[in-house]
Amino acid sequence: MSEQPVIDDKRMFLLDQQVIQIEDSFGDHDLILDLGGGGEGIIGQMRGRQVVAIDLRVDELEDTPAGPIKVIADAKSLPFLDGSFDAATAFFFLMYVPDTERPAVLKEAFRVLRPGATLHVWDVVIPERDDRPQQAFVVPVQAEFSTKVIQTGYGVTWDGREMSVESIEALALNAGFERTEVRQSGETFHLLLTKPVQSSPSG
Repeated sequence: MSEQPVIDDKRMFLLDQQVIQIEDSFGDHDLILDLGGGGEGIIGQMRGRQVVAIDLRVDELEDTPAGPIKVIADAKSLPFLDGSFDAATAFFFLMYVPDTERPAVLKEAFRVLRPGATLHVWDVVIPERDDRPQQAFVVPVQAEFSTKVIQTGYGVTWDGREMSVESIEALALNAGFERTEVRQSGETFHLLLTKPVQSSPSG
């Protein structure tokens, strides 16, 4: 295990470590889009070549462990055709997206998913900064799935990154998704969304 960084609590608001248990509900033939899948690439580590990991930063994709297909792309304007994917994931990604840009990200995720496909959002509740002196919001994470336990962490500039499960669900519903399930544990949440199957036109 690598040495943990020293946290300056005057500049960084540090949450307690959050334990995320990822239930692997993906099919063995599903093509999965992992939004912001650079860095640790948790979903890519779990499902390998079934995953297309997109990220704006080349260095993040270069640091991602081998396994997923890596594509430099902007989640607000995805370079994929409508209905290309069987599932999509956002693992502690939306916290990096300014709140003004989240609607576009969710609309693009909706577009590239096939009808009946799901979007999994794992993320953290980021409250209003108010008069707190810290400028950064940091969450250490222990991600667990069937074959691995991964210690990592995520941090963002606080202003403009406030987030709740209710706010993300509202944006997702506006994009066209239906809520299938929501789970909250500690300061984190898992929101499962489904792209509705369109009814066939009547003849």
